[in-house]
Amino acid sequence: MISCIIVLSILIMIPGVQPEFDLQGHRGCRGLLPENTIPAMKMALDLGVTTLEMDAVVTGDNKVLISHEPWFNSKISTDPDGRPVDPGTEQQTNIFRMTYSVTQLYDVGRRGHPDFPQQKKIGAVKPLLADVIDAAEMHADSTGRPKPYYNIETKCSPQGDNVFHPAPEQFASLVAGIVLSKKVESRTCIQSFDFRTLKYIHAEFPALRTAMLIEGHDKRSLAEQLNELGYVPDIYSPNSSLVTRELVASCHEKGMKLIPWTVNRIEEMKQLKALGVDGLISDYPDLYRQLK
Repeated sequence: MISCIIVLSILIMIPGVQPEFDLQGHRGCRGLLPENTIPAMKMALDLGVTTLEMDAVVTGDNKVLISHEPWFNSKISTDPDGRPVDPGTEQQTNIFRMTYSVTQLYDVGRRGHPDFPQQKKIGAVKPLLADVIDAAEMHADSTGRPKPYYNIETKCSPQGDNVFHPAPEQFASLVAGIVLSKKVESRTCIQSFDFRTLKYIHAEFPALRTAMLIEGHDKRSLAEQLNELGYVPDIYSPNSSLVTRELVASCHEKGMKLIPWTVNRIEEMKQLKALGVDGLISDYPDLYRQLK
């Protein structure tokens, strides 16, 4: 057992070499602490994740902010006046129309999340991607654990271009620029449901790995999905409901890893691992300790 742990640690520390099984913390550890915040990322590291999974949006002054929506989600957000954000007008809190300094006036943690009753309520803001990387690197150093990997989703769509985010080329360039400036490109993957950003990253930033995200309702064949993307990415990341042993085998035949999302029950984790998946993405990375 000790020798296995040593080998795993060595693999994590070698740039560009991921361990055999990739344990990812979804939005940090959304089930336990406010999503996409620095405290959630640090806790995920303490729980032993390999990779920090997160979502990126862009502010009006071209800062890359970590947030699942390009606005302030009414389920979790409190406005600068201390009032819960109204569900009917939440999209008017458009981060792409705000400066970074204005976004920091909103709280996204002290109300908790109604869908995650175990989540601890703490005051929190949406952080910059650069600050998340700095905090994660420092936390790893201070706790003596290997440096983490990063899985960053570009939250964009054709309908949102220049409304909720910049055009895909600019969006991808902003994210990639931060990753390169922090010198973590060998430990970073860019994922998206919007294949436009993946194509641009693949062509212009080949040092970065890419992952294609697949919704549960997407019933196209793997070949059809890859045909739309136009190349074979490093990772195929479908909704966990789509995973079969045959799909895992097909991905491996093409040289792709398969890492499903979002897996929040230990029984499902074990079932998926038995099917041969290469990792898991979970809101509850504390469950990984029970995974054999």
